[in-house]
Amino acid sequence: MIIAATSMGETLDSAFCEKFGRAPYFIIYDTSSSSFKAVKNSAVLLDSGAGPEAVRQLSSFGVQILLAGHIGGNASSALEAAKIKAVTGFSSSKTVEQVLSDFGKNPE
Repeated sequence: MIIAATSMGETLDSAFCEKFGRAPYFIIYDTSSSSFKAVKNSAVLLDSGAGPEAVRQLSSFGVQILLAGHIGGNASSALEAAKIKAVTGFSSSKTVEQVLSDFGKNPE
């Protein structure tokens, strides 16, 4: 399974970012190989449409699940169209690794 988590940085130790469309990075985690890669969010500086553009970016990596703090309406519609399941409510007080671990304990 390919999971994306919003992140402030490029490592699993980076702070989790509650924003989706304007998150500086996405950590793309592959559960089958326990490997990850950091992807700079190309939508972060857009004046509008950051959410749908971020969805297009995640879709290109085969993401199946997105972990975020919250997601706007346009991004939510784009995620649904791309068949990416969004799991929200995670806090920026945790690292990306902690959020991935929390999700692994209680996948929805």
